[in-house]
Amino acid sequence: MKKKFKEFNSFGIEEVNAAHKVVKTGVLSGFIANHEKEFYGGKYVKKLEEDFKKYFNCKYAISVNSWTSGLVCAVGALNIKPGDEIIVSPWTMSATATAIIAWGGIPIFSEIDLNNYCLDPKHLENKINKRTKAIMVTDIFGQSADYKNINTIAKKYKLKVISDTAQAIGSKQSKKYSGTLSDIGGFSLNRHKHIHCGEGGIVLTNDKNLANNVFKIRNHGEVINNDKKFRNLIGYNLRLNEIEAAIAIVQLKKLKKILNKKIKMAELLSKNLKKCKGLTVPNINGDYTNVYYSYPIKVNDKITKKSKKEIFNMLKNEGVPINDKYVNLLEYKLYQNKNLYNEYPWIYSKKKNLYSKKNKVYKQINFLNRKVHLDIAFCKYDFSENDINFISNAFYKVWKKLKLL
Repeated sequence: MKKKFKEFNSFGIEEVNAAHKVVKTGVLSGFIANHEKEFYGGKYVKKLEEDFKKYFNCKYAISVNSWTSGLVCAVGALNIKPGDEIIVSPWTMSATATAIIAWGGIPIFSEIDLNNYCLDPKHLENKINKRTKAIMVTDIFGQSADYKNINTIAKKYKLKVISDTAQAIGSKQSKKYSGTLSDIGGFSLNRHKHIHCGEGGIVLTNDKNLANNVFKIRNHGEVINNDKKFRNLIGYNLRLNEIEAAIAIVQLKKLKKILNKKIKMAELLSKNLKKCKGLTVPNINGDYTNVYYSYPIKVNDKITKKSKKEIFNMLKNEGVPINDKYVNLLEYKLYQNKNLYNEYPWIYSKKKNLYSKKNKVYKQINFLNRKVHLDIAFCKYDFSENDINFISNAFYKVWKKLKLL
């Protein structure tokens, strides 16, 4: 069966008017890389940052031209130097790890928790040594990691925590917003997120020193830097323009409404799919919320008596917009190339196969992709109740064939 689902689009006349208003002024960027007030951007950039501070109850919100830039700023703000290690998830897109490499740091991949697909605190202490400076946590698929235990470990070893909350804007844990549960974190505003302005990102922190470092990295900080404690003297042009900022201001006002609908549709799907034996729907901890960037599903082939690949093909044939694989960064040749780390011999002498297919972290993610994981890209579509019922009925049809419904 074929069904065309409506693609998610959060834009309307409000964004058009906001962009037009900026264009009419002729001032498309308010930034200048000098000691003047323009070092911090134009009025729309500043308004956007104020709005994010208020919404997320955070002392500092700093806009950047992408969340990749935001991650680069976050790592640089910690004064990471060549050879420093940062623990990171392999179940995330490439920028999370390459932001570490950009400063000469070493990404140390660790296992994920199969209940939420985020870093598993139980495995972190095995990865910590005297070179470890931070833990970078990815809040994947729409909900946050176990920050209570991750922050406890970080405090024990005097490490900083970075949160990559690109996919989970607006989610909460213990009534606090994801992205504010770490020393420094933030969100993506690129085209396939819950809200967007084309490209962009927001860095959040309550730490004045980290915020000042991010301001410098964003806007050619070497021009004004006089902080002897800030070793990374190189800044970049990672600035958001006024048009994007004006659009993002409007988008932020729509966030709650967008999230409420995503959550409602996902909860309806979970209610329906719980009838399917051998299928595990997203597990939401009591004090967490999930904003469903994606809707992950686990298949138990011992119960279904069919492989994940066979289940995937059956669902696809029934018109379900389903995916069968997510990212395993350890598959990238970059991390299987020993020459990249020749300057840091301890990586291979003390941590054998850290970046090889024999590594247990690689094996965990590879097993997940090969045998278990499926997902529906909730952020790509504007699902209605009729759509959810169509998807649910497609699952029922497949599960009846499996004689499990």
